[in-house]
Amino acid sequence: MSTNLVIYFKERLGQHNATASKNVSNWSGTCYITPLIGAFLADAYFGRYWTIAIFSIIYVMGMTLLTLSASVPGISPTCHGKDDCNATTWQSVICFAALYLIALGTGGIKPCVSSYGADQFDDSDEKEKKHKSSFFNWFYFSINVGALLAASVLVWIQDNVGWGWGFGIPAVTMAIAVASFFSGTRIYRNQKPGGSPLTRICQVVVASFRKVHVQLPADKTELYERPDTESAIKGSRKLEHTEDLSFFDKAAVEMQSDKGKDSPDPWRLCTVTQVEELKAMVRLLPVWATGIVFATVYGQMGTLFVLQGQTMNPHMGKSFEIPAASLSIFDTISVIFWVPVYDRFIVPLTRKITGHKNGLTQLQRMGVGLVISIFAMVAAGILELIRLDIVRKNNYFDRAQIPLSIFWQVPQYFLIGCAEVFTFIGQLEFFYEQAPDAMRSTSSALSLTTVALGSYLSSLLVTIVTSVSTKGGKVGWIPDNLNYGHLDYFFWLLVILSVLNLGAFLLVAKWYTYKSPINRTQQKAKEHEAARNE
Repeated sequence: MSTNLVIYFKERLGQHNATASKNVSNWSGTCYITPLIGAFLADAYFGRYWTIAIFSIIYVMGMTLLTLSASVPGISPTCHGKDDCNATTWQSVICFAALYLIALGTGGIKPCVSSYGADQFDDSDEKEKKHKSSFFNWFYFSINVGALLAASVLVWIQDNVGWGWGFGIPAVTMAIAVASFFSGTRIYRNQKPGGSPLTRICQVVVASFRKVHVQLPADKTELYERPDTESAIKGSRKLEHTEDLSFFDKAAVEMQSDKGKDSPDPWRLCTVTQVEELKAMVRLLPVWATGIVFATVYGQMGTLFVLQGQTMNPHMGKSFEIPAASLSIFDTISVIFWVPVYDRFIVPLTRKITGHKNGLTQLQRMGVGLVISIFAMVAAGILELIRLDIVRKNNYFDRAQIPLSIFWQVPQYFLIGCAEVFTFIGQLEFFYEQAPDAMRSTSSALSLTTVALGSYLSSLLVTIVTSVSTKGGKVGWIPDNLNYGHLDYFFWLLVILSVLNLGAFLLVAKWYTYKSPINRTQQKAKEHEAARNE
């Protein structure tokens, strides 16, 4: 949906470059904030299956309304030729209502689908567990096969046939996707919702502060935990105690008033697993924060890369023109190329070197992607320098397109695609694996919010840059006519932010402690050993 949206806002709704770019960023950001709602409902009440089902229907409704807003006379913008369109306030309201209905629908799909797919693998089976890591690669591969069609066929239809068809086709395919999902209902493995994760987190925090003056026992096995093999949290395995963030261990210190009770007050006494659940989420936050700048870089493909491409020669041969938004196809091709290369070649090779079952740890994988993303922005900045140099030397300031092939943008798209395979897929697996069992949708949603905040950060940076660079009557870095601007300065700004972000990530990764769940076999063995010793 986002591939060509900036052009729709600009050509059909009559918005300026900066406004259209900010509106796309804000909408894209919302699409990655609403998963917090869907994830909470999935983990606490509905489970992943019903959350996906309900929100998919909302998504289809939004797609249908968007199609109508682009095609039905009266509610669609009035056009007198391709570049002469006017949208009334009411028409714009309908368009944005449809888009934000889609954003709500995607909130229940994005955090649950990948987690629900991973739920189909049994963690206690080593063979299935190994396949689960591969699943994340091929899941992301499948997404990009769809994106390949979006960036090529759909963009061409939107630009050459009409926006009604361009929005209508994905509406129909989404409806087919929902039907396909329901067709597998009988064979799915379903994880039981574990109750409100926010409530459990609050209980640990409150219980810890109530015991702020209580001393922790020297022997951490004295901390409170259920004696049987099952965790107190429905659908979750027990977690091993960890030494860091020890303040929260106070919530599991059993006081005299707690002893002898079958069901202790959870606002006064929490299990070790519940405490470790909070610790796991707190540990994820610094890693999460370092994903925001990467998401800002990634978001340029749907905004400033497209606007940059519009100023270049789109012809391939004598007659065929490639739309600027379709260049994102090379990001998709890059992902489709690198996923099998990573899964079939890089993993076996690095496994021999590192001894790790996945070749690279999830954090190492994400770090490689951050490095590659820096080179992507360097490529974009160098291209813009070359483009502006051609403009100045040949006095092309008032030309809509200069004789520099749009295909010079391919390296920056290809590099971002490569960075995605390392960072986004690594992030997807990392936030699923490191989350407590009963909070995996919430954790997946948390990882998605980096994309949201990246979009919002991009919008904020554009606003600040526009405000500062247009002082004194100057045209600014990102004017409607980019030939008079300095888009390269914005790309260099992102390079600097990316380098600083990489440094922060390396410090966070060095500090991070991976979680250690206890499976039922291990737990039974421990209990048997303890009974034998007694």
